[in-house]
Amino acid sequence: MRENIVNTKSFEFAIRIVKLYQYLSVEKREYILSKQLLRSGTSVGAMIRESEHAESKLDFIHKLAIAQKEANETVYWLQLLKATNYLNDKEYENIIIDAVEILKLITSILKTTKAQIINK
Repeated sequence: MRENIVNTKSFEFAIRIVKLYQYLSVEKREYILSKQLLRSGTSVGAMIRESEHAESKLDFIHKLAIAQKEANETVYWLQLLKATNYLNDKEYENIIIDAVEILKLITSILKTTKAQIINK
C-alpha cells in the first residue's frame, strides 16, 4: 500500500500547529488568534482523514472541499499572526510553506477528482 502524502503531510502539519499554539499561548500570551489557528490547522487533517472513508465520490469531494477551506483559513490566521508581530519572519516562513503546499495538494486532488466525474 502506498503512502498517502496529503494525509501524512496534514498530520505532521497539525502537530506543528499544536506546538505553535502552545508557543503562542505560553510565550506570547496570545489566546484568541492562536485558538482560531489551532481549530482550522488541525481540522485540515481531520477532514482529509474523514475523506478516506467517504461514502461516494461526491462525499469525498465535499469533505476535501471543507479541508481546502480550513487550509485557506489557516493561511489567513498565519498571515494575521505575522502582520501583528506574533510571528517573526523566520517562524512565519517556516510554517506558511507547509500550509500553502497542503492547500495546493488538496486543490489538485479536488480538480483531478472532479475531472474524473465529468469525464465518465
